[in-house]
Amino acid sequence: MTVQDRKKVHREPRRQLNGRTAQMTVDGTTEFECSVLDVGPGGVKIMTEAEIDVGARFALALVPTHPRRQQCEVVWRRGNTFGVKFVA
Repeated sequence: MTVQDRKKVHREPRRQLNGRTAQMTVDGTTEFECSVLDVGPGGVKIMTEAEIDVGARFALALVPTHPRRQQCEVVWRRGNTFGVKFVA
């Protein structure tokens, strides 16, 4: 297969929020601060200061001062960087 033969992967549009702070809530009570690397309609890429075990699901406040929390599911993780999708 050559480069020309590859199918182009359609990705969702993303907004760059480089380093904006967000608040993660794990097990309903424990809160961690994280940095948002990018966000799109279906999910977000975040980074924590230290490697932490967030489990498979957690709540995320993209605006830390706002009470609304978005439920998230971890899709992949590499050290202290996570790719998560938004769930209903």
